[in-house]
Amino acid sequence: MGSYWDMEYRYLTMAELNDLADKFIMKARKKGEHWEPVVTEGKKIAKSWWGKAWCDNLERYADYYSRLDRGRRYVRAGAVADLRVYDGIVKAKVVGSGSKPYDIKINISPLKQDKMQEIIKQCSGKLKNAEDLMMGNFPKDMEEILLKKGMLFPLPQEISFSCSCPDWADMCKHVAAALYGVGTRLDTDPVLFFTLRGIDLTGFIDATILNRVEKMLENANTSSSRIMDENEIKGLFGVL
Repeated sequence: MGSYWDMEYRYLTMAELNDLADKFIMKARKKGEHWEPVVTEGKKIAKSWWGKAWCDNLERYADYYSRLDRGRRYVRAGAVADLRVYDGIVKAKVVGSGSKPYDIKINISPLKQDKMQEIIKQCSGKLKNAEDLMMGNFPKDMEEILLKKGMLFPLPQEISFSCSCPDWADMCKHVAAALYGVGTRLDTDPVLFFTLRGIDLTGFIDATILNRVEKMLENANTSSSRIMDENEIKGLFGVL
């Protein structure tokens, strides 16, 4: 497996990081604490639409580029020993060369109401049901709306973070690993994305489907050229 240096200049292999994480997780369990480690499969950090979209959004910004690579290695090594998602907050414990895992806190700004309304407006009539939303089964035009820069997924200025490690960089590898860990977590629970961005999922679905129904109702009383009037029907069937 690959290897690299931690900030504190102790040489760590991927296997060592994984073993350290297991050690801390077991120790926490003995204390009655339940940690939720991030587990990846193979080289892919995320496989679902929501997970991949989250990771792709991180990688589109140059602000994060220099630290993301090591973050990817850390999350693949299983160094994210615990990760929890709350309303607008991610809390994680990431293993490094320290005597205990580093504590990470990431704040994500809630989606602004005007953006939410714009997304609902543009997606009106495109969302069929909640299952399609969760599975990422969108028509191409809806996918483009959701992935548009600065809309549904957070901008760098909408993300702030802290880590207990001694790294002076704006984004350390431990924070980067936790951010990627969110992508992995979305594979199994995409609802967490809406929790993180402060979006009322039920309201979002209802509003989008409601708008679709409202459009149908608006056209209910509009005559269609495809509908024959009464005289045409009688003539067609020879009724006088």
